[in-house]
Amino acid sequence: MTVNTLAIVGTGIMGMGIAQIAAQAGIQVLLYDAKSGAAEQGRASLQGTLEKLAAKGKFTADELQATLNNLIVIQELSQIATAEIVVEAIIENLDIKKQLFAQLEEVVAADTILASNTSSLSVTAIAADCDHPERVVGFHFFNPVPLMKIVEIIPGISTQHSVVDALTSLAKRMGHLGVVAKDTPGFIVNHAGRAYGTESLKILGEGIANFEQIDRILRDGAGFRMGPFELMDLTGVDVSHPVMESIYEQYYQEARYRPHPLTRQMLVGKKLGRKVGEGFYHYENGQKLSAATAQDQSSEALISDAVITSVWVGADLAEDKNQLVDYLKSQGITIDDNDKPSPDSLALLAIYGEDTTNAAIRYQVDPKQAVAVDMLTELTKHRTLMPSLVTQEQFVAQAYALFSSTGNKDLDSSKADMQDTGSATLIAESTGFVAQRVVAMVINLGCDIAMQGIATPEDIDNAVKLGLGYPYGPISWGDHLGSSRILLILERIYALTGDPRYRPSPWLQRRAKLDVSLFTQQTTY
Repeated sequence: MTVNTLAIVGTGIMGMGIAQIAAQAGIQVLLYDAKSGAAEQGRASLQGTLEKLAAKGKFTADELQATLNNLIVIQELSQIATAEIVVEAIIENLDIKKQLFAQLEEVVAADTILASNTSSLSVTAIAADCDHPERVVGFHFFNPVPLMKIVEIIPGISTQHSVVDALTSLAKRMGHLGVVAKDTPGFIVNHAGRAYGTESLKILGEGIANFEQIDRILRDGAGFRMGPFELMDLTGVDVSHPVMESIYEQYYQEARYRPHPLTRQMLVGKKLGRKVGEGFYHYENGQKLSAATAQDQSSEALISDAVITSVWVGADLAEDKNQLVDYLKSQGITIDDNDKPSPDSLALLAIYGEDTTNAAIRYQVDPKQAVAVDMLTELTKHRTLMPSLVTQEQFVAQAYALFSSTGNKDLDSSKADMQDTGSATLIAESTGFVAQRVVAMVINLGCDIAMQGIATPEDIDNAVKLGLGYPYGPISWGDHLGSSRILLILERIYALTGDPRYRPSPWLQRRAKLDVSLFTQQTTY
């Protein structure tokens, strides 16, 4: 299907973003808005943006003029009749969208595709009262549209395959990757994104670490572009919390999507984030204010008391033990090679999915000298340390001095090549640290989306990486870290907590036990 004319109904930020990439692709775009003057205002604003980009050399004067020529404001809905595809980008209200689609069917041709940019509503529900539901489809872009090179294509229960094919081709023409998703709550991106914020909130609520520490661990250690609390402040709690509740309720209170009471309190208390100057963080002139927390200051004070005699290493994985021993030796630390640690040795445990107390008991070492270290993230980036409930302060100080940048330099300032490019964070006991819990939940949810057949593993990966900015898509991330390691984290957390949110997806379980890629799909007969 060759698209010559595309109509946009709703000329807000999203609508004009879609209009921009379509016009730049050489498609004539009809701009309509029910609010008087809104379409003209939207076009004028976009023209200003495009002129600034042209001034910076992003495209030529001829390309600018050609794009502007393709943006045509219309005054009556009936003028949409010439469009091959209509994309609505109006308010997220099912009744209002259904009314609009009924009006559109009265003026467009029988084969015109009607697409909704809905982010959360059922496409099937939008199409339910249409005379031709087979031509109704979801076409969900992300803001800012020109930069977010992903669009979800969502067929309703009656949508024809040819409609999906047409929008997939259109997305490619406009420079975006179209990924096909089932008409389920949250589609791909908003569904997959539930793990990051909800698990971080749960960790915060358990008092494992404060929000700044959690942000730092997940940003500097796990590689997320923004910490979850920075992200919620940017998005706005008034946006993020209702989505959490909506997905949770639409999946009939599935434990994996459980929201946290804290964001409900913040919503009621109007601490919405950056837009109002206060959320998890405080802001002045749009800039985040950050000060060293009491926990961080207390951690730094430990270093001056650190006198390291020797270190005994216990690890769930041989590769982790080798890496830790090499690291410690590079710092001139004596390795305690006894079967059990000497009374004056720090017992360093590289564990997965456990708290330090349970790990110390399993390794048959004294919890008073045990500190766990998270090896899921690279030592050269960030180090998360977890003492047990009864770990003596001298051993906590030794562990922190070993893995913090400041501590490393104090130990031996002559080692210019030592691996101290990261920093360290001390957390309270948790079944599975911070990064382990969050990353394992992200991967597990991606696997569950694949198991439900909502999208292909490849489309899930691409949608999440492009739509959410994660360092990996959840499927490839599981392969990168090792599916057996992720399974171990989840199995132990589930066993220790009994919380069904941590139950491993069968998709993950089977592939981890067979030692095959998480991209491996089931053969159908």
